[in-house]
Amino acid sequence: MRFVKMQGIGNDFIMFNGLNGETLDQPDALARRICDRHYGIGGDGLIWMLPSERADARMRVFNSDGGEAEMCGNGIRCAALFLRNEGAVSAPEMTIDTLAGVLTARFVQEGIEVDMGVPCVEPAIIPVASEDNILDIDIEDRRLRFFCVSMGNPHAVTFDLYPEDAQFRWLGPLLERHPVFPHGANIEFCRVRDDGLDVRVWERGDGETLACGTGACASLVAAASLGLLGREGQVRLPGGTLQIRWDQNDHVWMTGAAQKVFEGVWADV
Repeated sequence: MRFVKMQGIGNDFIMFNGLNGETLDQPDALARRICDRHYGIGGDGLIWMLPSERADARMRVFNSDGGEAEMCGNGIRCAALFLRNEGAVSAPEMTIDTLAGVLTARFVQEGIEVDMGVPCVEPAIIPVASEDNILDIDIEDRRLRFFCVSMGNPHAVTFDLYPEDAQFRWLGPLLERHPVFPHGANIEFCRVRDDGLDVRVWERGDGETLACGTGACASLVAAASLGLLGREGQVRLPGGTLQIRWDQNDHVWMTGAAQKVFEGVWADV
């Protein structure tokens, strides 16, 4: 089956076109095989584009561990470019159906801009096993405070620590599956700058990634909510920079690049 490899500031995906009825057998198992960087193509996830009754197309995202994600910010920009390149949508603006709802993407001079919707801080919806979306977690002899928010998927953002590699890779897995997060969580470690944030993300189901679009949105929302930053700024991740804007109507807009890397045929389907 034909695939296209795409990336958005280093977050890379294997894209399959199911708009014409082509199917994937057990896409969760396929994601584990195909995303392997030694024995497969290599990627942070598999994205399967399908028809939708309420949007231009539907996006299903499977992380490299096979788990299906509700949303993926860098993935939806790749999906928008994929739809345009495949000739499925010709207009500069399109709608994409996700497990987090129908989102709008449009091509602008700076790249691809996506309306990521309204963030949610209700603990039961995020979800977190807490009465408040701001909570403290003790990891051995360290206490970290997290601002939890859903961007269609769960995020826990801290400004208490911006770890070096070894500490980041130790803390990430412990926090991702901490009991306070019933469905796991994406973990953002942030550092405030004058014009925005530096962010490292331990992504649920993928681990260390070069970028996370929903994580960038969650981090800006957390910083603005805590009075650490305004409602717009640059979010710098290891793979590149995203421009995030939290409008007065509470919708979060993300702008960044996407790129086709190569295409080929996956024989083991």
